[in-house]
Amino acid sequence: MPHNVAVLALDGVLPLDLGIPARVFNEACTPDGTRLYSVRTFSIGGRPVRTHEDFQIVVDHDESLLRTADTVVIATLEPSADLLETGTLPGDVAAVLALIPPRTRIVSLCTSAFLLAAAGLLDGRRATTHWALCDTFARLFPDVEVDPNVLFIDNGRILTSAGGAAGIDMCLHLVRLDHGATVAAAAARRCVAAPWREGGQAQFIEHLVPQDTDRSTSATRQWALERLAEPITLEDMARHAHMSVRTFTRRFRKEAGISPLKWLAQCRLAHARLLLESTTLPVARIATACGFGDPVALRKQFHTYVGLSPAAYRRAHNAPEPTTAR
Repeated sequence: MPHNVAVLALDGVLPLDLGIPARVFNEACTPDGTRLYSVRTFSIGGRPVRTHEDFQIVVDHDESLLRTADTVVIATLEPSADLLETGTLPGDVAAVLALIPPRTRIVSLCTSAFLLAAAGLLDGRRATTHWALCDTFARLFPDVEVDPNVLFIDNGRILTSAGGAAGIDMCLHLVRLDHGATVAAAAARRCVAAPWREGGQAQFIEHLVPQDTDRSTSATRQWALERLAEPITLEDMARHAHMSVRTFTRRFRKEAGISPLKWLAQCRLAHARLLLESTTLPVARIATACGFGDPVALRKQFHTYVGLSPAAYRRAHNAPEPTTAR
């Protein structure tokens, strides 16, 4: 059975962001092309919705979808002046959020985190939203630990994301959690999106496209990706880019939104996930192939960032049994 995703559209919804869940989840398929998610959009009472732009949209479903939803996504909307001033929800919105079953996963895109916070669903949790409204968010909801410096935050049942493309990153993150790195990477390719950006990456990147391509760090990133098994240092990367360590680190952060060594660690972990899912290599061989050096370091990274051991991750994704290490 496919995983049921219900996307809530409210007045003030941003049309681009409303389409993100269906665009990403509908590209997650089995090898024979069977979709792994069923995505449906609903509004309160099934009524037409006034978007943030100069048109309305008509949806085919109402809040009765919540009875069978495995995941509920609240699409980005322009927060009302009343919500930004008082931190309280309209009665009909509060009533719909109260209908979400206690075990259903809840996802907010960008400023829809204001709705979850106003409903009390984020109390005592870390959360994020668009960086431009994080100060307002923190003032309105002091019981929520707001982090303006990340793309998304996964609290288990409840996830929040920053604006725009961060919603794509979070949806791909969910596909990766549910079905593994291979399925998520294939979905990303079909969406022509980056295969993964971890949630801890910075929201604001000064130059999405390097202004001076001759002095960009992109060639060094490709060089490092081709040598993940090798013991690459920050000095090695700076030397390859023909820059000082300080200049390289500064430019890398501007282009990638993350430090060079953290980026390298994320690449190694992503490659390890892929090998665990798709090969029979033993954990020790995978640790070496991904540059962790030994299985202990690999297991530590998995426990920290994935919450499972490599062996448990392999079992969770129905990967082939590993061969005996030689």
